Amino acid sequence: MAARRLDPDLPPATTERLDRIQEARSTSAATGDVSLRQLVHLWSRVALQSFGGPAGQIAVLHRLVVQEKQWLSEVRFLHALSYCMLLPGPEAQQLSTYVGWLLCGVRGGLVAGLLFIAPGFLSILALSVLYAGYRDAAIVAGVFYGLKPAVIAIVLEALHRLRRRALADPVSLVTAACAFGAIFVFDVRFPVIVLGAALGGVLAGSLGFASGPSPGGGEAEPGRRPSLLAAGRTAAVWLGIWLGPLVVLHATLGPEHVFVREGVFFSKAALVTFGGAYSVLSYVARQAVETYHWLTPGQMVDGLGMAESTPGPLIQVVQFVGFMGAYGQPGSLNPVTAGVIGSAVTTWVTFAPCFLFIFVGAPFVEYVRQNRLLTAALRGISAAVVGIVLDLAVWFALHTLFGEVRTVDKGAVHLLLPIPATLDWGALLVSAGSMLAVFRWKIGVLPLLGGAALAGVLLHEILG
Repeated sequence: MAARRLDPDLPPATTERLDRIQEARSTSAATGDVSLRQLVHLWSRVALQSFGGPAGQIAVLHRLVVQEKQWLSEVRFLHALSYCMLLPGPEAQQLSTYVGWLLCGVRGGLVAGLLFIAPGFLSILALSVLYAGYRDAAIVAGVFYGLKPAVIAIVLEALHRLRRRALADPVSLVTAACAFGAIFVFDVRFPVIVLGAALGGVLAGSLGFASGPSPGGGEAEPGRRPSLLAAGRTAAVWLGIWLGPLVVLHATLGPEHVFVREGVFFSKAALVTFGGAYSVLSYVARQAVETYHWLTPGQMVDGLGMAESTPGPLIQVVQFVGFMGAYGQPGSLNPVTAGVIGSAVTTWVTFAPCFLFIFVGAPFVEYVRQNRLLTAALRGISAAVVGIVLDLAVWFALHTLFGEVRTVDKGAVHLLLPIPATLDWGALLVSAGSMLAVFRWKIGVLPLLGGAALAGVLLHEILG
């Protein structure tokens, strides 16, 4: 049992000793003692509970894999998370794939990664069809009205769990605060924050300021040296899986077809989404709305709420963009059929690179897991993740609870501030009730979202 699960206020020396015991216990689980059937069963639960954006999904993975099953230790989990934060793309889905690979090899990675995506894909596909045909229906609008405020509580509860895991010492706390200030107040680019946190972690470790286990710590032996030839073969296979269908579509339909343009655009987007979905939303929205005219600004906001309120990665919002783009430019196809194909193409080119990054990179990351400089850098990144997730939580809360949010630009300061007069009292009521349900009454995610959807329909009807 992880030390922080027993008591988050244990002395650092005791915490590290207990984490080392769990690391030793979890090593056997991470090298073949977990069956594929066990993995499928657990990831079915992960997939159905992965609401609330990356923070909520990482918290679900941690609770089920580290706390409940004890298949991985805290330090092993944080090591994997820190690597995934360095990659472009959805870090929670990549973490899911990484953990599945640790437990059951490539088959485990495929199962974990695909199951993590499947519920969200099916949910957003169904909602996209419903939205395209019945977006003005009062009950549909009411459901979305209730779900979005409830997600605030889910994200904050996940942030609380993440804070307890990653902020083990004062240096980590300062790193998290600096990361939040840098991104929320000064709009510093995500790669700069990651680099600064990594350098800070190395410096703190060298000077002996940081306490507690590092993400790569523990007593386990370093992994086997990975083969460059095997890595090259893996990369070639996954590049073919990723780009092969796009090449076929290009040769069959031509470069200007909506399916091809969506495939090319979202392949590019998959390589620049550092920092999670929020970091790329402005880029996707600007191109999809202004350049390609696949949807309107209001529809883009609705798609974000849809992605927040369904299981799976938040970046799944691009699936909605792909659906609406093809639905509006169907050519000779039925609009819904075109939308479904566009949705599938967009999802394919968004997530195939994730498997490429994990299956090629994870063996090397595990091999250097005992490198002190690397693990010190990853410790700093893990702390910065808390500040970055806090920024995501604040961003979503501002845009959910207030009808208008203004941007203050003064010199280096780039700050979002709500307009108090636009406070949505109905959304605030749902959010407050969700906070009580999560933090006081410990209500689960699915009952919470069901109640919030019902409350949203009623309030939407009352408030008009």
